[in-house]
Amino acid sequence: MTGAPELPVVEIDEVRRIMEDYFERGWTDGLPVMPVTDSILAEFLAQTSRPADDLLLAMPHLSRACTVRLAAINAAMAGCRPEYFPVVLAAFSALRAEGYVTRAIWQSTTGTAPMLLVNGPIREQIGLNSAGNVFGSGFRANATIGRAIRLTAINAFGLHPGELDQATQGTPAKYSACIAENEEQSPWPAFHVEHGFEADVSTVTAMTIRSVAHIEARHTTVPEQLALDFANTISRIGALIHETTSACIALGPEHAALLDRAGWGKDELRRYVYEHAVVSRELLVATGKDAVSGKTRWRLSSAHSDAVPDSTPDADEVRVVGSEQAIQIVVTGAHNAGVSAVIETFGPRGGPPAIAALDPAPTPS
Repeated sequence: MTGAPELPVVEIDEVRRIMEDYFERGWTDGLPVMPVTDSILAEFLAQTSRPADDLLLAMPHLSRACTVRLAAINAAMAGCRPEYFPVVLAAFSALRAEGYVTRAIWQSTTGTAPMLLVNGPIREQIGLNSAGNVFGSGFRANATIGRAIRLTAINAFGLHPGELDQATQGTPAKYSACIAENEEQSPWPAFHVEHGFEADVSTVTAMTIRSVAHIEARHTTVPEQLALDFANTISRIGALIHETTSACIALGPEHAALLDRAGWGKDELRRYVYEHAVVSRELLVATGKDAVSGKTRWRLSSAHSDAVPDSTPDADEVRVVGSEQAIQIVVTGAHNAGVSAVIETFGPRGGPPAIAALDPAPTPS
């Protein structure tokens, strides 16, 4: 804030008392949350035709569930505007379709977190950022929609750090992780169009992620050199906890344009990365990851009592991605530098991503 703006007269002591009460009840992520009244809740519920007691997401192993009403309360607490709520609802549908939430992965010591990718007209309508600082701060819709998911995880499912959330170190994405695709500066069809949706449909894609590794590549116009940067990042030995891994490549618009000028599309990039994301058998042995568990297929030393050979025990170089389909590609960020990112997604994925369309707006009464 600059200067001396006029501020509204409010009962600030009462607001502060309520916020401190929320802290005491453990209803926050460590940051202040908005007090919620019945009238505020009604504004959120008016954004959907779904009944307030509709089940959105369940964790049967915890005997806990989230309803539309609970999601609305947490979206309001997160600082969402009511018009953001349809995106929050679609996010829960995508998370349910993805499936990891019911398998205790959100509680894992690995420290995973949900990330949302938004496509379609809703981006412009509510001011979602798809350009500069897309993984960072400064944009209310991105910050609060992602935060609504985290607050719901805490308040509906009880995933408090050190209690039901056992993350060893966690990730900043546990506060909020919501981005939009920069469809306008992508040379290819938008992510949701690639996967069968019409361009005028708004969607949310859910991904469970572990980390985001940035790629600085301002030195080349050769597509193979750029693609090898991605492949080497995906195949870093520290990321290889399962027999295979998966990733989402978040291309900056400049890198997307570079590939397009060379005649590469998403399929060409995906294929090249799949073929070159390899690790040597020698390095696997040196790091104690040359075999897998016969129960979980997680990597461990061949000397371990649960060890069985991996899928290619005689190969000198081992592919770390299970299939080309385990690599997703989106275009996001500003068109101002040769910067992209590898989002490390959880699990040996393949097949279509978990995408949910926003429900149609409710008919005014």
